[in-house]
Amino acid sequence: MHPGSDRIENKLASFTCNKGYQKLPPLFHEAQRQPMKLLATLEIKAERRFGWSGYIFTWKAKHGTLFLGVIILCLVMASYILTRDQQKLLLTPSPFQYSTTTNNEESPELDSAEIEGDADSSPFNWLERISYATPELFTETSDSKPQLMPRRLPGREDLVKQEAHIFSVIPQKFLQNVKNHCWYTRYTGTASTDPYKKNAYFLHTKHFQTIFDYLKKVIWKHLQHRGNEHYRLRCLPYFYIIGQPKCGTTDLYNRLRLHPEVSFSIVKEPHWWTRKRFGIIQPWNGFHDRYLIEDYLDLFDLAAHQIQSQIANSSAEQLIKSNMVIGEASASTMWDNNAWQNFYHRTVNGEPPYLIQDFLHAVLPAAKLIVMLRDPVERLYSDYLYFISANKSVEDFHEKVKDSLQIFDGCLMHSSLRSCVYNCTVNSAMPVRLQIGLYAVFLWDWYAVYNQNQFLILRLEEHAANLKKSMHRVFEFLSLGNLTEQQEAAIINNPASNTRRPKDKSLGPMLPETRRILENFYRPFNEKLALLLDDDSFLWEK
Repeated sequence: MHPGSDRIENKLASFTCNKGYQKLPPLFHEAQRQPMKLLATLEIKAERRFGWSGYIFTWKAKHGTLFLGVIILCLVMASYILTRDQQKLLLTPSPFQYSTTTNNEESPELDSAEIEGDADSSPFNWLERISYATPELFTETSDSKPQLMPRRLPGREDLVKQEAHIFSVIPQKFLQNVKNHCWYTRYTGTASTDPYKKNAYFLHTKHFQTIFDYLKKVIWKHLQHRGNEHYRLRCLPYFYIIGQPKCGTTDLYNRLRLHPEVSFSIVKEPHWWTRKRFGIIQPWNGFHDRYLIEDYLDLFDLAAHQIQSQIANSSAEQLIKSNMVIGEASASTMWDNNAWQNFYHRTVNGEPPYLIQDFLHAVLPAAKLIVMLRDPVERLYSDYLYFISANKSVEDFHEKVKDSLQIFDGCLMHSSLRSCVYNCTVNSAMPVRLQIGLYAVFLWDWYAVYNQNQFLILRLEEHAANLKKSMHRVFEFLSLGNLTEQQEAAIINNPASNTRRPKDKSLGPMLPETRRILENFYRPFNEKLALLLDDDSFLWEK
């Protein structure tokens, strides 16, 4: 039984559809639109190796080659379409079509009484009044509707079997006289050994070479020497800023790192738990070069050296040798489980058998977790402006939102909500990252593993409006020491980070119709989030 299992109250009522949903033009059935161009150009170049006396043979050869190319193209496209249809993404009509028109005689709005009276058939009726202690997996039938049912949480033995090397490196108990999660491991190198030369972050991120060169020079003096044996202090984070992207995590990171008792990893966002431990993705070579847990631990060596110095300088009477805590701020930790389909076995219901928090809890059951959220509608627009590099416009955003809603709803026709949220194929197909704003889904799955009191949930809107209050909440949550007035002023007055770029500001706000569509989509999830957190401010109602 995981500690979060018995702490979730059965207070999450069913979703009901909103009457704001209207039909959009079908995404995959229009004759004129081709959203997916699988093979834009088929270029066949035939070299002449022989000379011919006439042109008849040449004419036949060219046409024969073209005919063969057309056949190959048709076979490739047929194979692709049939493969995708197995995942219910192509050739499958969506039950919900979105449209920018409000009065459509062919697609009249449903009356609100019809929607409320048919609440059980809503595709968003996903949170049932059921305890996490329920062991059964939810297996959907063809007549059932998407629901978010409790997961069957994997046991430690199963997790160790999947990631044996991680558990062979990280101990189950840490130093008792150090606030952070640290332990000693035997160091087999010499004073001239470079322990970082094979570090994957060093090999693939050259702009960190200076830092690793510095660590190589000073590591020997930060070891604990006992005769001919040498011991190296290893540490994992005391807390994680786990999400979400474009919700102010960078600003929080830049303020927290100014606190004298806080240190962070060398890389702000290592993305190790969600991406790097699975390797680098190359289209022509698949997954390779998995980043080892030792590569991840190296990122905390600067902080470990500080803690080691505090331990060495502490007196024998001190119960706590170091109050320093280490943080990690990968904004993908809360939501990104896209790699599971390539590494873990598929389940009957298409849901991932393991999530990031399963492994993180197994090695760091006492970790503190900070989550920053914002209005998911605004988050999506900010995400679009930040990550789309060319041809940005409010009209383009509107079209991408419609297409994404179409794809996501198409998935819900045949799969559970959790399966669609964690489906790499669906997430990759959507032009905008719609799923990241489904905060209630992710947080519910995290609450199943960690205790609720291990989370601090912040709203960007409140953080920006009252920085002092927001930072004091963080300091209290992490049990940090008191600051001088000068130290606190430096943190509060630090310039805001990662604000919207001037060229993006010039685009202005999203179209009112886009906002209406997104508000209707996110509203049921926001309602569940507000219930989960017992805080109506997470409804984001103006």
